[in-house]
Amino acid sequence: MNVSKKQSCEVKLSPKAKESSKMKALFYLAIPLAVLLVISTGCSKKLMDVGDRLPDQPGRVADPAPAPEPIVTVGTPGGSLEFWPWTSANFSTPSDPINLIFLGQVDPLAMRAALMFLDGDRTAFGFPDEYPFNATWRDALGGGVQVAYGVPEGWEGSVIQLECGDYDPIRFHLRLFNMGDWTLGGVHFEVLIPGTEEHQVISWELAEQLVMVDFLRSGLLDPDIPMFTTDQINDSPWREIPAVIYNGLPVELRVAIGGPIDNQTDPVPIGTDGRATVLNIAQDFGWEPDVARQSLTLNFDQVIPKPFCGDETFAYIYVQGPIELDQVVRILPNGNLVSRFQARGHLNITPVDPSTDPPTPLGETYDAIVRQNDHGIITDSQTMVSSFTLQIEIPPSGPFHGRLLSALRVGPNGQNSYSMEVECGG
Repeated sequence: MNVSKKQSCEVKLSPKAKESSKMKALFYLAIPLAVLLVISTGCSKKLMDVGDRLPDQPGRVADPAPAPEPIVTVGTPGGSLEFWPWTSANFSTPSDPINLIFLGQVDPLAMRAALMFLDGDRTAFGFPDEYPFNATWRDALGGGVQVAYGVPEGWEGSVIQLECGDYDPIRFHLRLFNMGDWTLGGVHFEVLIPGTEEHQVISWELAEQLVMVDFLRSGLLDPDIPMFTTDQINDSPWREIPAVIYNGLPVELRVAIGGPIDNQTDPVPIGTDGRATVLNIAQDFGWEPDVARQSLTLNFDQVIPKPFCGDETFAYIYVQGPIELDQVVRILPNGNLVSRFQARGHLNITPVDPSTDPPTPLGETYDAIVRQNDHGIITDSQTMVSSFTLQIEIPPSGPFHGRLLSALRVGPNGQNSYSMEVECGG
């Protein structure tokens, strides 16, 4: 079969990389405490930009959330599809590119089951028999709720999320957005930033190739028109990898994602052709009742930009402590899917100056509590998803202390809303 878009999907690893089945050691190359924030350039040190810290004021999206712009049109054998070519976490800010479109038999439960049924042998398509390229699919742990927009369905949430690989250290992460007779997908390849609960995307294209290959392996695609590629629908390149994170990647991974081999001093753009692969599914795989559970404890141990209630003096904090992740996804006998994700953490926070080595404390250590609750439901007639996040520093009334509340809801009949409220102490 001629894979027209992605001929060069061969990824080779050196013997050194093959020494570890999961290559975990290669992702933790003696990373010091402030490596994400301090870049050595000659004899000087340059701080990474604090970036887009959350504003110290409420933000809110009307209910229902308005239609985004621009809307793109993609022609298919069954007619034209109209949609926003991005995902978002707040109904307005583009996050990930839409790089997959599914036609035909697009029951989301069946698509989930089809991917989870496959083994990890992709060697016939040029992928090596090495982690994570030989991993299998399962429900994605802690993927974060995002939304996508299609016409006429409107906003839909990412109830079904899948991962190929592990939350820690590296995985392929797929989100599916059910638009009725068709489905939008956003997939990327990402690494966990050591000492945090945040992932960094390192490739859009390699992830798109892997999903395309897996649906070819499933045998479910239409033999006459199995797939085709859209015109460019989103920006190329899209987003970037901070140099300090990129320089921690093994050389083999840099080659696999099409990046420069040498270490960098500037952020590395994440390459993409801005096109989406359209997969035409001709057969319904089916599904069975199921319960899938995952749990993981992360040990937060990193200097990060203070996300809210900071200033130029108190711009960075050293965060320590465990965060417990727990998730359950149930497929009920009646075909309904119900998912729940929870994150709980009790952290120690110390204001620091990261320009020194080690970072210099700027104040006393205090406590913070983190809570996140995500819920999703799919039935024959509707899809619903919600996310609630609380971050509170103790006491919240202290100098540069505060709390953050955010809530996202996507429901039927335009019952969509997003809010973020930040309160800062004296």
